[in-house]
Amino acid sequence: MRKIEKTYADPVSLIWIHAAGRMGMRIERSDEVNVSWNGAGVLTIGTPETLDPDDCLAQMILHEVCHALCEGPACLQQPDWGLESFDPAKRFHEHACLRLQAALADQVGMRSFFAATTMFRAYYDQLPEHPLAGDDDPSLPLAQAAWEQAQHGPWSKPLREALRRTAAIAQALRGVTTSDSLWHIEAAADHSADA
Repeated sequence: MRKIEKTYADPVSLIWIHAAGRMGMRIERSDEVNVSWNGAGVLTIGTPETLDPDDCLAQMILHEVCHALCEGPACLQQPDWGLESFDPAKRFHEHACLRLQAALADQVGMRSFFAATTMFRAYYDQLPEHPLAGDDDPSLPLAQAAWEQAQHGPWSKPLREALRRTAAIAQALRGVTTSDSLWHIEAAADHSADA
């Protein structure tokens, strides 16, 4: 009988699990949650069979990183970034997260790849070309402050590297994806992996 010594893992998942680790998050998978932060270093994400077909681990990790950046350092010690009970009056916190997510993904031309897959997808899809611009949305100050942390704070390097590595894979897939692939639009776009 052949002895199996190595296993295959999705390269993009490896990239984002590594980045999360550098940001102090250990990724675990469970079929009992969609996503949950325990306030003590563990980010639990649903197993593939519990998620939608257009969900991917990279997108889900980025989304949670954006929540953490929007809520600030104190949220790291709170379950679900202090947002565990959804209050409609605080919907702008989710909107801020989505604005930041789009802005970060735009750096490597991958906004649709990293799109939200929840009930907030419609909001994400209608964000303007410059998702951090404007002055009449209560989500903007949160998103703009989080952007500064994403660019200059302690998570900036692992976040930037994970985005760049993901874009490099998208470049490698140019011309080989089918139209129903999450990678298809990105592979056809003219963006550099070094963006």
